[in-house]
Formats: sequence, structure tokens, C-alpha cells
Amino acid sequence: MARTVIPFGPQHPVFPEPIQLKLECEDERIVGVVPVIGYISRGIEKAAELNPFRNNIFLCERVCGICSFMHALCYCQGIEDMMKVEVPSRARFLRVFWAELSRMHSHLLWLGLLADSFGFESLFMQVWRAREIILDISEMTSGHRIIQSTNVIGGVRRDIDEEMAQKVEEMLAQFKELADRSILPTILNDPTIKERTVGKGILTKEQAELLAAVGPTLRGSGVASDMRMTEYAAYKEIGFEPIVETAGDSYARTLVRVKEIYQSLDIILKALSMMPEGDIAVRVTGRPEGEVVSRVEQPRGELIYYVKGNGTANLERLKIGTPTFANIPSLLVMLPGCELADVPVITLSIDPCIACCER
Repeated sequence: MARTVIPFGPQHPVFPEPIQLKLECEDERIVGVVPVIGYISRGIEKAAELNPFRNNIFLCERVCGICSFMHALCYCQGIEDMMKVEVPSRARFLRVFWAELSRMHSHLLWLGLLADSFGFESLFMQVWRAREIILDISEMTSGHRIIQSTNVIGGVRRDIDEEMAQKVEEMLAQFKELADRSILPTILNDPTIKERTVGKGILTKEQAELLAAVGPTLRGSGVASDMRMTEYAAYKEIGFEPIVETAGDSYARTLVRVKEIYQSLDIILKALSMMPEGDIAVRVTGRPEGEVVSRVEQPRGELIYYVKGNGTANLERLKIGTPTFANIPSLLVMLPGCELADVPVITLSIDPCIACCER
């Protein structure tokens, strides 16, 4: 049978940023995939060597807007480890609060885009309606809807008082009521969603481990791996167990993210109730020297920062390892054998963030 190469991207409604997949097809079936990346490389790692190390917090936050808090957290934790800085307990709980808020926002944005990818516009609007509550909480507590910019080396720059915490709890209750009524039953029961996701883009547990998949892509294939299990920030005090599904298809990855939205809601409430009194930051003097690897669980998976300091105000090296880059090999295994019409949904199932991937 004759084969046809069809370019998928770099501009396509399911891609938030440009990437291209060259799809080799036999009729409507995919038999091979070649990725083409590099459309939006911005040289952020090199720019980080030219900035004073404190200014890199703002640079790292702009690797990707949706993942901004986690990039800043990973960078700050790396510098703090290198400089032997002990972050106040209250600041560690506040970091968990904004980290989980970012996770809810990211998963909700992705879920809306998934619904849009197969034309389920009513679900798309309901999900983004619920997402507005999360963005309102972000704006109330940090001053910003997307890029919170609350991390500093040594802690955080903003606090949450009792009145604000009470308001957050009320807004999360509103969110849960809306999600329970309009979102969760649809995800669990609607035949349209199952028709487009169940059995599509299967990644087995063995393939996921071999290809070093991360995040919901890995946990959807039955592997209980999550960087929050390393107990950074205040996760040790709060407690954490990863959410795992075993089917390895697009529906399993969807369920992992939906359940993580509810899990993040619970973690936020625990962080607010368990948060101790005290300072939210410590004064940090000196300059970083040595090298360290910092890891956190971004909404899409494991985020790695390698930071090397030489005792000056500028870093000698900054290297970022992002979850989308780690998950692209898995995507290339999921697509062969599927129908051409399934490509957008399967591609979205890894939640690609090309801005993070290419930096």
C-alpha cells in the first residue's frame, strides 16, 4: 500500500505552541511519526548565565506561563540547597498552596482543550467556567491570575491571612460543587469521551518505564512515580500518595488528571489548616558556589534544574529538563497504529507544553 506523509502542525488547534509531527500514513492509519522541534527556542539557559542569580527567578517563570510557579520553585530550591538556606515552615506550606493551585489550573485548562479537540464544546465551557474560580483564587492570593511570582530565594514574598484563607475555602467549595455537578459525571459516564479516548494511544507499563515517561503519562500506565513523594516543600508534613491508573490509554491519562484536580483541592485545604505561624522568608546573603540538581513535580511531570555556581553573582551553568521533552518519545510509540482522526486527542493526552520543552 502506498504511504503518504502528512504534516501535523506546526500550527494546529490542539497545539498551544508550534511543533510539527510528520505522520507517515497508509490510508487513514498511522505507521510512523517523526517530530520536528525548535520553532520557539529562546535561549533561556544561556540568558540565565548573563543575569545576576536572583534575577533568574523572573526569567525561569517565563519559561512557560502555566508552569511558571513550578519553574521558580525548582530554581529557588536549587539555589537554597546550594547556599544551605533553611526556608521557614510557613513559606514551605505556602509554596505547596500555590503549587497545587497551579496544578489545578493546568489540569483544568488541559481538560477544556481535550474536550474542544473532539468538539465537546459544552464540556469545554463548563471546565473553563470552573477554572475561572481557580484563577480568581490565584489573583486574590498572589496578585496575578497566571504567573503568581511569589517565590523568592529563602521563601515567598506574599502571605495568606485567616480572612483570605476562609475566602479561599469558600471558593474551593464552590468549585467542587460545580465540578461534581457538571464535569466529573460527564468524564466518567459520557459515551463521546470514552469513544474518543478508551483504547486510544496505549502506552504499556513496560514502554513507559523504558522510555522514561513522567507525570500523568507515566502514572496512567500504572507506575506510581511522583516527585512529591520526595517530600520537598511541605509534602512530608501534609502527606502524599500518587494517583495511578493502569489502562495506559488516553482515558487513563485523563482520569489521572481529573483525580489529581480533586487531590490538589484536598492538599490545598490541608496546607491552609496545617500552616504554622511564623516568617515567610529569610534574608539570604552570599553567592552560590557548587552544583546541585533540584526536582519538583510540575503538572506535566518531573521538572529538573541543574544549577552550577562559581561564587560570583552570575551562574556558571543552568540546565533545565522538562516533562514534555521526556514524554515525546512515548508519544511516538502511542501514535503508530491509530487512525488519523485520533492523532489530536492522543497528542493532547501527554499535555504537551512546547514552551517548556524548547525554552
